[in-house]
Amino acid sequence: MENSKSSNKLRNWMAFGATVIVVFLLGMFASSVTERKAEARVTYKPTVLLDKWEPRNEVWGKNFPLEFTSYYKTADSTYGSKYNGNTMIDMLEVDPRLVVLWAGYGFSKDYNQGRGHYYAIDDIRNTLRTGGPTNANDGPMPSTCWTCKSPDVPRLMEEIGVAEFYKGKWASKGEEINNVIGCADCHEEESMSLRISRPALIEAFERNGKDISKATHQEMRSLVCAQCHVEYYFDKKKIEGVPYLTLPWDKGQSAEEMEAYYDEIEFADWTHKLSKAPMLKAQHPGYEVYLTGIHAERGVSCADCHMPYKTVGGQKFTDHKIQSPLNNVQNSCQVCHREDAATLITNVYDRQDKIIENRDKLEELIVRAHVEAKLAWELGASEEQMKAILLDIRHSQWRWDYAAASHGGSFHSPVEIGRVISTGITIAQEGRIKLARVLANLGHNESVPYPDIATKAKAQEFIGLDMTKLKKEKEAFKQNLLPEWIRKIQERESKLDIRYY
Repeated sequence: MENSKSSNKLRNWMAFGATVIVVFLLGMFASSVTERKAEARVTYKPTVLLDKWEPRNEVWGKNFPLEFTSYYKTADSTYGSKYNGNTMIDMLEVDPRLVVLWAGYGFSKDYNQGRGHYYAIDDIRNTLRTGGPTNANDGPMPSTCWTCKSPDVPRLMEEIGVAEFYKGKWASKGEEINNVIGCADCHEEESMSLRISRPALIEAFERNGKDISKATHQEMRSLVCAQCHVEYYFDKKKIEGVPYLTLPWDKGQSAEEMEAYYDEIEFADWTHKLSKAPMLKAQHPGYEVYLTGIHAERGVSCADCHMPYKTVGGQKFTDHKIQSPLNNVQNSCQVCHREDAATLITNVYDRQDKIIENRDKLEELIVRAHVEAKLAWELGASEEQMKAILLDIRHSQWRWDYAAASHGGSFHSPVEIGRVISTGITIAQEGRIKLARVLANLGHNESVPYPDIATKAKAQEFIGLDMTKLKKEKEAFKQNLLPEWIRKIQERESKLDIRYY
């Protein structure tokens, strides 16, 4: 009997102790929730007034420190995946065939794997593609090339007009553009709603009878990316003397539909130095390719994977460290997928491996076509003999470039990219068969030797580039004109106020 009473007494004390612990934990939880709510209110209390096109990300950061802090982590360029990542990679050294594919075009001089948005200004100033201008009216590239690089762009478009911004040489706007891609590029300053700050996307929607202002918030989480991650060209006929940035979507957004648009208006980015084919350079049709993939079909936006939500101090916000989802699998992929991270990464690489295997084969075929076409011209081929061949070279390389330049297309939409590459292989081979017939008619009945392009240097020498001269011009620009730009930028921005509430 006494043992029973002792047992009951022990159980009562244990129950009492458990109750105390539960109450304590509930109290701590309630206190934490209250504290986090208080933190959230403090975090999002604006401290400065923002102008419509405020280009300084640091000013926006005073109101939105969490987003600002996460965005500037794009300065971290240490992540490398199996295919690229955000590290600085010399793609021409990795694959010298690219030099031949782009012979006569700026990308044959210099093409590096893109780093984070943080480096947008540095990278465009440093690339050999923008040349070594000595003054505002010098250099190989137009002002239009600044369009996607800085929130200073919409500010300047507002001040001088869109067409006037596109007008002139790249160097003509150098002293105006300084702030890296950031807040004003995507956000309205009062409500923080997502907005389109680049007119080309709005204009493309309008030409297709669509009102982009009717887009849903989830659609906007991709459209703000589509302002720049799209195919575009410089329309020199819209306004005389102005290379006006235009999206070629009037016939549709597939590789074939954009190709048909370019063929109809007889547009070419450049004439190939070896084959003399009128070439198309795909820019980065990431949005168009994404639209054909399963994630777009399921309503997943670009931001869902590349800028997933995160929580700090009880505040949920969009992580602005824009990066490969493979470097953040837990917050991106595993929100929907239940497989472990290693399996998901393997799934991505498997798709990329298969796509790139065929893309590389197409690449080799096109290089051979350019070299064979060069020989045909040297042997006296006529323009009539070469017309259909050059069109095949143009169309096959467009398909290769559409796949190569689409920034993750081999994962975003492997079925569509695989289809585009396969049609490119067919077209390239048909062009080479036609070339073989022309060469035979011209008395050449043997195979055409493949050039020694084992390194970037050898490939650039093969197409006739004077790299010593190009590098010397760039260094002179960085020593002379660039410091003057920076001085004027600092002088202008030192006069800008920050208006506190």
